[in-house]
Amino acid sequence: MKKIKLHDKEFRLLLEASVIDSAIQELAQKLNRDLEGEKPLFLSVLNGSFMFTSDLIKQITIPGTEICFIKIASYAGTCSTGKVRELIGFNKNIEGRTIVILEDMIDSGNSMAYLLDLLAARHPKKIVVATMFYKPKALVCKIPVDYYALSLENDFVVGRGLDYDDLGRNLPDLYILDDQPANHA
Repeated sequence: MKKIKLHDKEFRLLLEASVIDSAIQELAQKLNRDLEGEKPLFLSVLNGSFMFTSDLIKQITIPGTEICFIKIASYAGTCSTGKVRELIGFNKNIEGRTIVILEDMIDSGNSMAYLLDLLAARHPKKIVVATMFYKPKALVCKIPVDYYALSLENDFVVGRGLDYDDLGRNLPDLYILDDQPANHA
């Protein structure tokens, strides 16, 4: 589909699934190489990262790899609220472990800054940040972004796990908010 409508907004195709798949495959290869021998714990940030996590983790070949999930949120509609709240707790002992945070997208960095502080207090060996999409121009918090599959401009996007008020997560492609009014005949 070249265009979609979610609620009151129209979106146009930005990236096809095959482009995203290739970028995730390259990212998996880098992680496999760089974290060899670490027995990492992959921490998937829900809801948005579920597709990224599924696509990536199937390609991780590091022995001893574990995965778990946490849910945090800072979005309402198309804008970040600037306030992060932990929605589903995290009770795993991570002391001395290598943690790989899997995020769907890093834009402002507020959610990631919150999560990094939360995890650092639990004394892991190291924390690695890996994201499917990275918007460097939107970053307002100084946070490390160790790995990213694709860099994007600071535009609102949906698909591939990303949503607009709970719609669009299921789309395999990535769509950008279409600022141009659609022609309706």
